[in-house]
Amino acid sequence: MNKETRAILHLDLDAFFAAVEALENPALAGLPVLVGGRPEERGVVAAASYPARAFGVRSAMPMHRALQLCPQAVVLPPRHSLYRDYSRRVMDILHHATPLVEQLSVDEAFLDLTDRLTAWEEAVGIARALQARVRDEVGLSASLGVATNKLVAKVASDHDKPGGLTVVRPGEEAAFLYPLPVRVIWGIGPVTADRLAALGVTTVGELVQLPEADLRGRFGQHGAEMAQRARGIDPRPVVTEHERKSVSQERTFARDLQDGESLRRQLWRLSQGVALHLQRAGLAAGTVGIKLRYGDFETLTRQVTLDVPTDDEQVIYRAALMLLRRTWQRPRPVRLLGVSGQNLCPPTGQLTLL
Repeated sequence: MNKETRAILHLDLDAFFAAVEALENPALAGLPVLVGGRPEERGVVAAASYPARAFGVRSAMPMHRALQLCPQAVVLPPRHSLYRDYSRRVMDILHHATPLVEQLSVDEAFLDLTDRLTAWEEAVGIARALQARVRDEVGLSASLGVATNKLVAKVASDHDKPGGLTVVRPGEEAAFLYPLPVRVIWGIGPVTADRLAALGVTTVGELVQLPEADLRGRFGQHGAEMAQRARGIDPRPVVTEHERKSVSQERTFARDLQDGESLRRQLWRLSQGVALHLQRAGLAAGTVGIKLRYGDFETLTRQVTLDVPTDDEQVIYRAALMLLRRTWQRPRPVRLLGVSGQNLCPPTGQLTLL
């Protein structure tokens, strides 16, 4: 096999938290299950089973909204130590296939199979075998993508859920990517997608038609990277060990905000997002930070160190709110707000702030 053509696999466990709960309690099988915070505490959905998703419920949705869409749903609090145990069992199976495993979170990982193959097509057989082992030995459904790089493998694993196996063979990257919406490309979020839509670009194929020089002129270095990724080019290696330094969420507002209630509401949503990312990664933050950008683009960052690292949304929010109160020059208009968790480490339990 030509070792310059890589064989990369991405595995994503389907509705992981909800699926584990159904394994622990078979009476939940086939029911709309939501894992997350309580609606009266302004909690968010950490995971939704596929029967719940049929009603339009999605991860990170406010729980009260999810119950409006699916009032018959069973709501369960997260049990992250249990999910980590199941995750370890799955990751052990993956490491039997290759030592080149990059675990992204408790429910997804990349594998580089290149050096294990004599022909690229063998990667498809390995993917099928891994999918079957995860189902038979752990009881979980997984969706997999097999491709020549991480970007395309990740998009492929999302393409046929739950329980799908999507293969994008060498040379098929363009045909696979071009009909898809631009949001599938890593690094293109809602704001960038809206800017591209204003240019008449909504699919990856349309993005490829824009000259790279034009993209660079409009988006800077990010534009040049978008042009490469849209063509299915992604040289990033599978990294077996790396230290994640921070988790962050930020939002640029369509109109500047200058009232405290709106900013607090946004800060709460951002704090929930950071907590969810920490929980999925099996990490806790020892430091909470905020980023505040005024309407004139002056940008400030502030942070506070916690007595005990946390992945709890309430603790993160209280710390972020304290920083906002100390930093924001009321009623100066705010263009962007962000929350981050830094100094990451394994969680040691939920304790109070400061």
